Amino acid sequence: MLRLRTAKKVFEFSSCRHLKEICRSEVVGKEFRRTKVLTVDTMNPHVKNIEYAVRGPIVIRAGEIEKELKQGVKKNFTEVIRANIGDCHATGQKPLTFLRQVIAMCVYPKLMKDPSFPDDAKQRADRILGSCGGRSLGSYSDSAGVPIIREDVAAYITQRDGIQADPMNIFLSGGASEAIRNIMKLLMTTLPGKDRAGVMIPIPQYPLYTATIAEFNAQPIGYYLNEADKWSLSVEELRRAVTEAKGYCKPRAICIINPGNPTGQVLTRQNIEDVIKFAKEENLFIMADEVYQHNVYAEDSKFHSFKKVLTELGPPYSEMELASFMSTSKGYMGECGFRGGYVEVINMDPTVKAMLTKAISAKLCSAVTGQAAMDVVVNPPRPGEPSYALFKEQKDTVLGQLSEKGRMTTEMFNSIPGIFCNPVQGAMYAFPNIDIPKKAVEEAKAKGLAADAFYCYSLLEETGICVVPGSGFGQKEGTWHFRTTILPPVEKIADMLNRFGDFHVKFLNKYS
Repeated sequence: MLRLRTAKKVFEFSSCRHLKEICRSEVVGKEFRRTKVLTVDTMNPHVKNIEYAVRGPIVIRAGEIEKELKQGVKKNFTEVIRANIGDCHATGQKPLTFLRQVIAMCVYPKLMKDPSFPDDAKQRADRILGSCGGRSLGSYSDSAGVPIIREDVAAYITQRDGIQADPMNIFLSGGASEAIRNIMKLLMTTLPGKDRAGVMIPIPQYPLYTATIAEFNAQPIGYYLNEADKWSLSVEELRRAVTEAKGYCKPRAICIINPGNPTGQVLTRQNIEDVIKFAKEENLFIMADEVYQHNVYAEDSKFHSFKKVLTELGPPYSEMELASFMSTSKGYMGECGFRGGYVEVINMDPTVKAMLTKAISAKLCSAVTGQAAMDVVVNPPRPGEPSYALFKEQKDTVLGQLSEKGRMTTEMFNSIPGIFCNPVQGAMYAFPNIDIPKKAVEEAKAKGLAADAFYCYSLLEETGICVVPGSGFGQKEGTWHFRTTILPPVEKIADMLNRFGDFHVKFLNKYS
């Protein structure tokens, strides 16, 4: 029995459990007050290191400005143009009719009796439900996903590459992001110092990678894309990066984003071959982020999957480990909210693949609605089916408008003094290089901001345009950029670019 005496009270404790409770408490005056178990000082320190620029403080300020406008606050503009994130439908893109019809019937099967729904959409919905427990999207699926959907993904990849894909290598996920995290988790060493896992990522990069690497307490190994050559990738730069990294971590994987985010480039086949051969030399696992594979606009550009190139190179390259990722969120679909995605793993050790299955089983399965949306993406209407004509028209319209907006964006930025923008070859973004006068750099530093963050804050406050500073993606020291999407409607993006040109000229005049 333990007695703990205060000025007025005697507390008696008869077990270690009570002692632990006291250890979590603090004396306040004459009483004991229980403190928070989790504080900023006691929480997981790796979570505190996570940064995600596309939803960072500038975006939060954009939301505040929107509220101010609704409250009648007068500004130089009447609306905020959100060009910070690749959220297609939020910026005005219309959903594909066929995809929504199939999902609607999967969610509410009685709609299959509605004569206004086409037969090919009904057949797709019936086929998906037939592979779900109790013919309901509300049931859990296998951990790796609904079997028939995994088969359809494999058929899609087979048709795309001309190389047979195995459904057992397909793992459906909550968007590509979840799949990327699942694979990266397998690559961690959990060891300190030079044995800590290192992951090669392009600079500029999509912040998902640095955020995940920080959360897993791994080491990012940045390799710079060549801005002077349309954001191309050089083996010399890869070798520089990995050689330096070996002094402080253990390189385990290389990530490639193709088409690129935030840079909008499309890698040539030669670039991809070079990456594969480099990864073979350094014994690296390849992670190919290919979620923008439908978004290729430049006439001299073409999407080549890493799987196809790796296979066609033959042994020993065709025996290398590869994970490639796809999503419903991008392409011409833009169904971000469904959170549908998949990863195909190639040449993974069967025992490790079993461990991957075990790991994702702990979360039971990804959302089955997202899996169903993924199925429509990989199994769209075919020529001769009732829905094909409308589907093709809607798909061609979306991709055609994105191509036109990419051209407009590139031309407009390059017409503004002090801005250089590489061609938007693919994906949904431009990553212009901006000249920021020394006086503005100094003022930004005084405010505790990177110069491009200061620039983007000023842009938002004066024009209502919300973009993301390049410092959130990584960039060569001494250069400044921002990322903008090309998603707003054509008329709105034209207005945005005009506002941008006026702002930039005034900014240069103010700080020069």
